[in-house]
Amino acid sequence: MAAGSFSPMHPTVPARLDWIDHAKGICIILVVMMHSVFGMELAAGETGWMHPVVQFAAPFRMPDFFLISGLFVANVLDRDWRLYLDRKVVHFLYFYVLWLTIQFAVKAPGMVAELGVEATAGEYLLAFVQPFGTLWFIYLLAIFFVVTKILHGLKVPWQLTLFLAAVLQIAPVETGVYILDYFADRFVFFFAGYVFAPRLFALAALAAEKRSAALGAIAIWACLNGAAVATGSYPLPGLSLALGAAGGVAVVLVSSLLASSGHLSWLRWMGAHSIVIYLAFFFPMAVARLLLPKLGLFDTGTMSLLVTFAAVSGPVVLYLAIERTGLGWFLFRRPAWAHIARPAATKQAGQAAE
Repeated sequence: MAAGSFSPMHPTVPARLDWIDHAKGICIILVVMMHSVFGMELAAGETGWMHPVVQFAAPFRMPDFFLISGLFVANVLDRDWRLYLDRKVVHFLYFYVLWLTIQFAVKAPGMVAELGVEATAGEYLLAFVQPFGTLWFIYLLAIFFVVTKILHGLKVPWQLTLFLAAVLQIAPVETGVYILDYFADRFVFFFAGYVFAPRLFALAALAAEKRSAALGAIAIWACLNGAAVATGSYPLPGLSLALGAAGGVAVVLVSSLLASSGHLSWLRWMGAHSIVIYLAFFFPMAVARLLLPKLGLFDTGTMSLLVTFAAVSGPVVLYLAIERTGLGWFLFRRPAWAHIARPAATKQAGQAAE
Protein backbone atom coordinates (compact mmCIF):
# COMPACT_ATOMS: atom_id res chain seq x y z
CA MET A 1 0.00 0.00 0.00
CA ALA A 2 1.38 3.40 -0.93
CA ALA A 3 2.21 5.76 1.90
CA GLY A 4 -0.27 8.34 0.66
CA SER A 5 -3.14 5.87 0.85
CA PHE A 6 -2.31 4.67 4.34
CA SER A 7 -5.37 4.21 6.50
CA PRO A 8 -5.55 3.12 10.13
CA MET A 9 -8.60 1.05 9.31
CA HIS A 10 -6.51 -2.10 8.87
CA PRO A 11 -8.73 -5.16 9.34
CA THR A 12 -6.68 -6.97 11.97
CA VAL A 13 -3.36 -6.92 13.75
CA PRO A 14 -1.69 -9.90 15.47
CA ALA A 15 -3.51 -11.03 18.60
CA ARG A 16 -0.34 -11.25 20.72
CA LEU A 17 3.38 -10.87 20.19
CA ASP A 18 6.18 -11.50 22.66
CA TRP A 19 7.79 -8.12 22.12
CA ILE A 20 4.58 -6.36 23.15
CA ASP A 21 4.58 -8.19 26.46
CA HIS A 22 8.23 -7.20 26.94
CA ALA A 23 7.26 -3.58 26.22
CA LYS A 24 4.41 -3.69 28.72
CA GLY A 25 6.75 -5.27 31.25
CA ILE A 26 9.24 -2.42 30.82
CA CYS A 27 6.48 0.16 31.15
CA ILE A 28 4.89 -1.27 34.29
CA ILE A 29 8.24 -1.55 36.04
CA LEU A 30 9.05 2.07 35.17
CA VAL A 31 5.67 3.26 36.44
CA VAL A 32 5.98 1.36 39.71
CA MET A 33 9.56 2.59 40.05
CA MET A 34 8.43 6.20 39.71
CA HIS A 35 5.87 5.92 42.52
CA SER A 36 8.25 3.93 44.71
CA VAL A 37 11.25 6.21 44.29
CA PHE A 38 9.42 9.52 44.62
CA GLY A 39 7.47 8.26 47.62
CA MET A 40 10.59 6.97 49.34
CA GLU A 41 12.48 10.19 48.64
CA LEU A 42 9.60 12.25 50.00
CA ALA A 43 9.56 10.18 53.17
CA ALA A 44 13.36 10.40 53.53
CA GLY A 45 13.50 14.11 52.74
CA GLU A 46 16.27 13.63 50.17
CA THR A 47 16.90 12.22 46.71
CA GLY A 48 18.86 9.02 46.16
CA TRP A 49 20.86 7.43 43.37
CA MET A 50 17.67 5.99 41.82
CA HIS A 51 16.37 9.47 41.09
CA PRO A 52 18.21 9.94 37.75
CA VAL A 53 16.85 6.61 36.48
CA VAL A 54 13.29 7.74 37.15
CA GLN A 55 13.95 11.12 35.59
CA PHE A 56 15.41 9.54 32.44
CA ALA A 57 12.15 7.65 31.88
CA ALA A 58 9.89 10.66 32.50
CA PRO A 59 9.49 11.76 28.83
CA PHE A 60 8.33 8.35 27.58
CA ARG A 61 7.10 6.33 30.56
CA MET A 62 3.34 6.98 30.23
CA PRO A 63 3.29 7.86 26.50
CA ASP A 64 4.64 4.41 25.71
CA PHE A 65 2.06 2.73 27.94
CA PHE A 66 -0.74 4.40 25.98
CA LEU A 67 0.96 3.80 22.63
CA ILE A 68 1.12 0.07 23.33
CA SER A 69 -2.48 0.09 24.59
CA GLY A 70 -3.65 1.50 21.26
CA LEU A 71 -1.99 -1.13 19.06
CA PHE A 72 -4.91 -3.57 19.08
CA VAL A 73 -7.83 -1.15 18.82
CA ALA A 74 -8.31 -1.97 15.13
CA ASN A 75 -9.25 -5.55 16.05
CA VAL A 76 -12.32 -4.50 18.03
CA LEU A 77 -13.64 -1.23 16.59
CA ASP A 78 -16.23 -2.93 14.38
CA ARG A 79 -17.81 -4.87 17.23
CA ASP A 80 -21.35 -3.85 18.17
CA TRP A 81 -21.53 -1.24 20.91
CA ARG A 82 -22.79 -3.62 23.60
CA LEU A 83 -19.88 -6.03 23.22
CA TYR A 84 -17.41 -3.17 22.79
CA LEU A 85 -18.59 -1.42 25.96
CA ASP A 86 -18.49 -4.71 27.85
CA ARG A 87 -14.86 -5.35 26.92
CA LYS A 88 -13.47 -1.83 26.87
CA VAL A 89 -15.53 0.12 29.43
CA VAL A 90 -17.36 -2.17 31.86
CA HIS A 91 -14.21 -4.29 32.05
CA PHE A 92 -12.09 -1.38 33.27
CA LEU A 93 -14.96 0.06 35.33
CA TYR A 94 -15.19 -3.15 37.36
CA PHE A 95 -11.51 -3.10 38.26
CA TYR A 96 -11.52 0.63 38.90
CA VAL A 97 -14.42 0.48 41.37
CA LEU A 98 -13.09 -2.66 43.06
CA TRP A 99 -9.56 -1.39 43.58
CA LEU A 100 -10.72 2.14 44.38
CA THR A 101 -12.76 0.62 47.21
CA ILE A 102 -9.83 -1.51 48.37
CA GLN A 103 -7.48 1.48 48.39
CA PHE A 104 -9.99 3.58 50.30
CA ALA A 105 -10.51 0.80 52.83
CA VAL A 106 -6.76 0.81 53.49
CA LYS A 107 -6.51 4.60 53.67
CA ALA A 108 -9.85 5.36 55.32
CA PRO A 109 -8.74 5.24 58.98
CA GLY A 110 -6.10 7.90 58.41
CA MET A 111 -8.41 9.98 56.22
CA VAL A 112 -11.22 9.84 58.78
CA ALA A 113 -8.85 10.91 61.54
CA GLU A 114 -7.68 13.86 59.46
CA LEU A 115 -10.79 14.87 57.51
CA GLY A 116 -13.74 13.29 59.27
CA VAL A 117 -16.24 10.70 58.10
CA GLU A 118 -18.29 13.00 55.87
CA ALA A 119 -15.29 14.44 54.02
CA THR A 120 -13.79 10.96 53.54
CA ALA A 121 -17.06 9.69 52.05
CA GLY A 122 -17.09 12.75 49.80
CA GLU A 123 -13.57 11.96 48.59
CA TYR A 124 -14.66 8.42 47.75
CA LEU A 125 -17.65 9.65 45.71
CA LEU A 126 -15.51 12.31 44.00
CA ALA A 127 -13.18 9.55 42.77
CA PHE A 128 -15.91 8.39 40.38
CA VAL A 129 -15.52 11.61 38.37
CA GLN A 130 -12.00 12.63 39.40
CA PRO A 131 -9.79 9.51 39.10
CA PHE A 132 -8.09 8.52 42.32
CA GLY A 133 -4.39 7.98 42.94
CA THR A 134 -2.63 5.44 40.77
CA LEU A 135 -5.89 4.20 39.19
CA TRP A 136 -6.28 7.08 36.74
CA PHE A 137 -4.69 5.05 33.93
CA ILE A 138 -7.49 2.48 33.58
CA TYR A 139 -10.12 5.20 34.06
CA LEU A 140 -8.65 7.16 31.18
CA LEU A 141 -8.12 4.07 29.03
CA ALA A 142 -11.86 3.34 29.04
CA ILE A 143 -12.53 6.90 27.85
CA PHE A 144 -9.95 6.58 25.08
CA PHE A 145 -11.62 3.42 23.77
CA VAL A 146 -15.05 5.09 23.68
CA VAL A 147 -13.79 8.24 21.97
CA THR A 148 -11.89 6.23 19.34
CA LYS A 149 -14.94 4.13 18.48
CA ILE A 150 -17.12 7.23 18.18
CA LEU A 151 -14.59 8.84 15.83
CA HIS A 152 -14.41 5.59 13.85
CA GLY A 153 -18.18 5.45 13.54
CA LEU A 154 -18.35 9.08 12.41
CA LYS A 155 -15.59 8.36 9.87
CA VAL A 156 -13.55 11.33 11.06
CA PRO A 157 -10.28 11.41 9.05
CA TRP A 158 -7.50 9.95 11.14
CA GLN A 159 -5.16 12.74 10.03
CA LEU A 160 -7.50 15.36 11.51
CA THR A 161 -7.89 13.49 14.78
CA LEU A 162 -4.16 12.94 15.12
CA PHE A 163 -3.46 16.61 14.37
CA LEU A 164 -5.99 17.88 16.92
CA ALA A 165 -4.77 15.39 19.53
CA ALA A 166 -1.21 16.65 18.98
CA VAL A 167 -2.38 20.26 19.37
CA LEU A 168 -4.05 19.37 22.67
CA GLN A 169 -0.86 17.75 23.92
CA ILE A 170 1.31 20.69 22.89
CA ALA A 171 -1.08 23.37 24.21
CA PRO A 172 -0.81 22.37 27.16
CA VAL A 173 -4.31 22.09 28.67
CA GLU A 174 -4.50 22.85 32.38
CA THR A 175 -8.11 23.08 33.56
CA GLY A 176 -7.62 21.58 37.02
CA VAL A 177 -10.05 18.81 36.08
CA TYR A 178 -7.73 15.80 36.07
CA ILE A 179 -9.53 13.73 33.49
CA LEU A 180 -9.64 16.59 30.96
CA ASP A 181 -5.98 17.42 31.50
CA TYR A 182 -4.92 13.77 31.30
CA PHE A 183 -6.99 13.28 28.16
CA ALA A 184 -5.41 16.26 26.43
CA ASP A 185 -1.92 15.15 27.41
CA ARG A 186 -2.18 11.42 26.56
CA PHE A 187 -4.79 10.77 23.87
CA VAL A 188 -2.38 11.51 21.02
CA PHE A 189 -0.17 8.59 22.04
CA PHE A 190 -3.06 6.12 22.33
CA PHE A 191 -4.46 7.20 18.95
CA ALA A 192 -1.00 7.08 17.38
CA GLY A 193 -0.67 3.48 18.57
CA TYR A 194 -3.92 2.68 16.75
CA VAL A 195 -3.05 4.60 13.58
CA PHE A 196 0.54 3.45 13.23
CA ALA A 197 0.16 -0.10 14.51
CA PRO A 198 1.14 -1.71 11.16
CA ARG A 199 4.25 0.49 10.98
CA LEU A 200 5.23 -0.33 14.55
CA PHE A 201 4.79 -4.07 13.99
CA ALA A 202 6.94 -3.79 10.88
CA LEU A 203 9.56 -1.79 12.77
CA ALA A 204 9.73 -4.43 15.51
CA ALA A 205 10.21 -7.16 12.92
CA LEU A 206 12.94 -5.13 11.19
CA ALA A 207 14.74 -4.53 14.50
CA ALA A 208 14.89 -8.27 15.14
CA GLU A 209 16.52 -8.75 11.73
CA LYS A 210 18.93 -5.80 11.89
CA ARG A 211 20.06 -5.83 15.49
CA SER A 212 23.15 -3.64 15.03
CA ALA A 213 21.17 -0.86 13.37
CA ALA A 214 18.51 -1.09 16.08
CA LEU A 215 21.14 -0.86 18.82
CA GLY A 216 22.65 2.18 17.13
CA ALA A 217 19.27 3.89 16.94
CA ILE A 218 18.61 3.12 20.61
CA ALA A 219 21.99 4.57 21.61
CA ILE A 220 21.31 7.81 19.69
CA TRP A 221 17.86 8.11 21.25
CA ALA A 222 19.23 7.47 24.75
CA CYS A 223 21.76 10.29 24.36
CA LEU A 224 19.14 12.75 23.09
CA ASN A 225 16.60 11.79 25.73
CA GLY A 226 19.21 11.98 28.47
CA ALA A 227 20.33 15.41 27.27
CA ALA A 228 16.75 16.72 27.31
CA VAL A 229 16.26 15.43 30.85
CA ALA A 230 19.61 16.75 32.08
CA THR A 231 18.88 20.24 30.73
CA GLY A 232 15.32 20.22 32.05
CA SER A 233 13.92 20.96 28.60
CA TYR A 234 11.76 17.87 28.06
CA PRO A 235 8.51 19.33 29.52
CA LEU A 236 8.56 22.12 26.93
CA PRO A 237 5.54 22.13 24.58
CA GLY A 238 6.31 20.31 21.35
CA LEU A 239 9.48 18.75 22.70
CA SER A 240 7.43 16.73 25.18
CA LEU A 241 5.40 15.30 22.30
CA ALA A 242 8.51 14.54 20.23
CA LEU A 243 10.32 12.85 23.12
CA GLY A 244 7.23 10.84 24.05
CA ALA A 245 6.90 9.57 20.49
CA ALA A 246 10.65 8.88 20.15
CA GLY A 247 10.67 7.07 23.49
CA GLY A 248 7.74 4.94 22.37
CA VAL A 249 9.61 3.90 19.24
CA ALA A 250 12.74 3.20 21.30
CA VAL A 251 10.83 0.91 23.64
CA VAL A 252 9.48 -0.95 20.59
CA LEU A 253 13.06 -1.49 19.40
CA VAL A 254 14.34 -2.54 22.83
CA SER A 255 11.41 -4.91 23.34
CA SER A 256 11.87 -6.49 19.93
CA LEU A 257 15.55 -7.15 20.65
CA LEU A 258 14.75 -8.64 24.04
CA ALA A 259 12.01 -10.86 22.64
CA SER A 260 14.16 -12.10 19.76
CA SER A 261 16.98 -12.96 22.18
CA GLY A 262 14.74 -15.44 23.99
CA HIS A 263 15.85 -14.18 27.41
CA LEU A 264 14.03 -12.36 30.22
CA SER A 265 10.94 -14.54 30.17
CA TRP A 266 10.07 -13.06 33.58
CA LEU A 267 9.76 -9.63 31.94
CA ARG A 268 7.43 -11.04 29.30
CA TRP A 269 5.31 -12.62 32.06
CA MET A 270 5.10 -9.32 33.90
CA GLY A 271 4.05 -7.57 30.72
CA ALA A 272 1.33 -10.14 30.09
CA HIS A 273 0.10 -9.48 33.64
CA SER A 274 0.87 -5.76 33.74
CA ILE A 275 -2.57 -4.67 34.90
CA VAL A 276 -2.38 -7.14 37.79
CA ILE A 277 0.77 -5.36 38.94
CA TYR A 278 -0.71 -1.93 38.23
CA LEU A 279 -3.81 -2.62 40.32
CA ALA A 280 -2.11 -4.10 43.37
CA PHE A 281 1.34 -2.54 43.72
CA PHE A 282 0.25 0.29 46.04
CA PHE A 283 -0.04 -1.85 49.19
CA PRO A 284 3.35 -3.65 49.22
CA MET A 285 4.91 -0.35 48.15
CA ALA A 286 3.39 1.47 51.13
CA VAL A 287 4.38 -1.28 53.57
CA ALA A 288 7.99 -1.41 52.34
CA ARG A 289 8.25 2.37 52.40
CA LEU A 290 7.09 2.38 56.01
CA LEU A 291 9.29 -0.46 57.27
CA LEU A 292 12.62 0.02 55.51
CA PRO A 293 13.58 3.36 57.12
CA LYS A 294 12.98 1.81 60.54
CA LEU A 295 15.76 -0.69 59.88
CA GLY A 296 18.32 2.06 59.36
CA LEU A 297 20.44 -0.20 57.15
CA PHE A 298 20.24 1.43 53.72
CA ASP A 299 20.70 4.75 51.97
CA THR A 300 17.75 6.40 50.25
CA GLY A 301 18.64 5.08 46.78
CA THR A 302 18.94 1.50 47.97
CA MET A 303 15.68 1.78 49.92
CA SER A 304 14.02 3.12 46.77
CA LEU A 305 15.23 0.08 44.83
CA LEU A 306 14.00 -2.30 47.53
CA VAL A 307 10.61 -0.58 47.64
CA THR A 308 10.36 -0.94 43.87
CA PHE A 309 11.18 -4.64 44.13
CA ALA A 310 8.55 -5.13 46.83
CA ALA A 311 5.93 -3.18 44.87
CA VAL A 312 6.50 -5.23 41.71
CA SER A 313 6.87 -8.63 43.34
CA GLY A 314 4.01 -8.24 45.82
CA PRO A 315 1.22 -8.44 43.20
CA VAL A 316 3.04 -11.32 41.50
CA VAL A 317 3.09 -13.31 44.74
CA LEU A 318 -0.59 -12.53 45.31
CA TYR A 319 -1.53 -13.59 41.78
CA LEU A 320 0.41 -16.86 42.05
CA ALA A 321 -1.19 -17.58 45.43
CA ILE A 322 -4.65 -17.05 43.93
CA GLU A 323 -3.73 -19.24 40.98
CA ARG A 324 -2.59 -21.99 43.34
CA THR A 325 -5.54 -21.83 45.76
CA GLY A 326 -8.30 -20.73 43.40
CA LEU A 327 -9.40 -18.18 46.01
CA GLY A 328 -9.68 -14.47 45.24
CA TRP A 329 -9.94 -14.50 41.45
CA PHE A 330 -12.45 -11.62 41.67
CA LEU A 331 -9.45 -9.35 42.33
CA PHE A 332 -8.02 -9.93 38.84
CA ARG A 333 -10.81 -11.61 36.87
CA ARG A 334 -14.14 -10.02 36.13
CA PRO A 335 -16.88 -12.36 37.39
CA ALA A 336 -19.86 -13.41 35.27
CA TRP A 337 -22.27 -10.96 36.90
CA ALA A 338 -20.05 -8.00 35.89
CA HIS A 339 -20.73 -8.48 32.15
CA ILE A 340 -23.30 -6.82 29.92
CA ALA A 341 -22.46 -9.05 26.92
CA ARG A 342 -21.64 -12.75 26.91
CA PRO A 343 -20.35 -13.93 23.51
CA ALA A 344 -20.03 -17.69 23.07
CA ALA A 345 -16.23 -17.53 22.86
CA THR A 346 -15.94 -16.11 26.39
CA LYS A 347 -18.68 -17.86 28.36
CA GLN A 348 -16.56 -18.62 31.36
CA ALA A 349 -16.49 -17.90 35.07
CA GLY A 350 -14.56 -14.69 34.67
CA GLN A 351 -12.41 -12.54 32.46
CA ALA A 352 -8.84 -11.68 33.40
CA ALA A 353 -7.81 -8.13 34.07
CA GLU A 354 -5.63 -8.33 30.97
